[in-house]
Amino acid sequence: MAEQVTARVEMLDVSKTFPGVRALDKVSLRLLGGEVHALMGENGAGKSTLIKVMTGALSGDEGEIRLDGQTVEIKTPGQARALGIGTVYQEVNLVPTMSVTKNLTLGRQPTKFGFISWRLAREVANRRLKRLNIDIDVERPLGSYSVAIQQLVAIARALEDDTRVLVLDEPTASLDAHETALLFQIVRDLKSRGIAIVFITHFIDQVYQIADRISVLRNGRLVGSAPIGEMPPLKLISLMIGRELGQTGLRLAGDAPPSDAPVMLEAEGVGKRLMMEPLDIALRRGEVVGLSGLLGSGRTETAKLIFGAVKPDAGKITIGAITGGHSPSRSIRAGVAFCPEDRKAEGVVGELSVRENIILALQSKRGWLRRLSQAEQEKLAAEMIKTLAIATPDADKPVGQLSGGNQQKVLLARSLVSGPQVLILDEPTRGIDVGAHSEIVQLIRKLAGQGLALLVASSEIDELVAVADRVAVLRDRRKVGEISGADITRDNIIHMIAGVQS
Repeated sequence: MAEQVTARVEMLDVSKTFPGVRALDKVSLRLLGGEVHALMGENGAGKSTLIKVMTGALSGDEGEIRLDGQTVEIKTPGQARALGIGTVYQEVNLVPTMSVTKNLTLGRQPTKFGFISWRLAREVANRRLKRLNIDIDVERPLGSYSVAIQQLVAIARALEDDTRVLVLDEPTASLDAHETALLFQIVRDLKSRGIAIVFITHFIDQVYQIADRISVLRNGRLVGSAPIGEMPPLKLISLMIGRELGQTGLRLAGDAPPSDAPVMLEAEGVGKRLMMEPLDIALRRGEVVGLSGLLGSGRTETAKLIFGAVKPDAGKITIGAITGGHSPSRSIRAGVAFCPEDRKAEGVVGELSVRENIILALQSKRGWLRRLSQAEQEKLAAEMIKTLAIATPDADKPVGQLSGGNQQKVLLARSLVSGPQVLILDEPTRGIDVGAHSEIVQLIRKLAGQGLALLVASSEIDELVAVADRVAVLRDRRKVGEISGADITRDNIIHMIAGVQS
């Protein structure tokens, strides 16, 4: 019979503030031995900050941590490990070129007569793996094994003989279904030994496969915590996004394009292993198609696959009458433009002027041998600044000095000036003020009215309710259905995300 390890960790009224941000606001969390505790929340909810405080990577500003009823101070990850708290991060932070033995004993190598004993090290490695029922050659480089085995080796390294709490941060993000099942088998075994397991994931279905309890964070606050049986998917999703059913948004979408409107772009069975299950989606002239789903559902991945920023390994994409190899340059030449989610890292070039940012895509499409003249650049920039009401004193102002909303408009201007037939927008209103948000939402409908086909990926359900003619709903890296016309409501989208009948 497996040795039982009792564990009970309580985080009481923990707060943490960064400059200008209240990352945690009096959060209390209770972890019990022999229980898998799912920690849920969208980006910026506070999950990572809470775990970093518990594991000593950050110090909280207020509150206390109790282990088995005793108040403890955890100032460093080393102190957390000494108290029996182990952590496995999403990115396996081991050394793939080193052997499994060296990875499992790195910094803790057994010695004999003052020298490292690799014979003893191999025994330690095999013993650690045996506890997880893993039988592999510990002398092989870690990188020669699958990502799933590497993840299990990381768990074996995190587990000490006296481990009481194990934090698993997105452990299945890079695993397929078979590998995930293998990991869950290990997790259930650890649970049976009395270890408290914190399971952080964006995959709703997996939560209901493995968790005993769910806690939900939103904007740095704990907004709900209950046993799995008292937290059905609809309630979980409502807590995560901060809206109850029945709170529907204003619908701006006009008449849908006729069913015989020409298909501008069609993806058939397009997917990529470990990133996105194969899906079908078509964009017609004058149509706005939304991509909805929680963080981790595959919205951005789908947008990048369709544009060619990520190369699919399944299916085909047809743009107009062209079917074949897919890449960003091919998409741009075929009349597809893409505005990425992260406008600072992947979009605008902050040091360049508004004018230079606006003409980048058009110049790339023309080729650098057909340079736009200064007069052409100034004319195009002036037209876009006027059309999109970009707030800038002049076209030569560095775009990095503009507000977030105006940077987003510059990105849109860059896409529109190249004369696209298809426009892909990934989170077009993220991080901008209310006024700019409203302008961009109105602009999306205006562009559709002018005959563009638009694909809009957004985490804001009300935004998609307002602008979309059809909404493709994604969950856990696969498309689970579509909603169109008058059926596009907040309630219907949330029901489909949750996998329940409306």
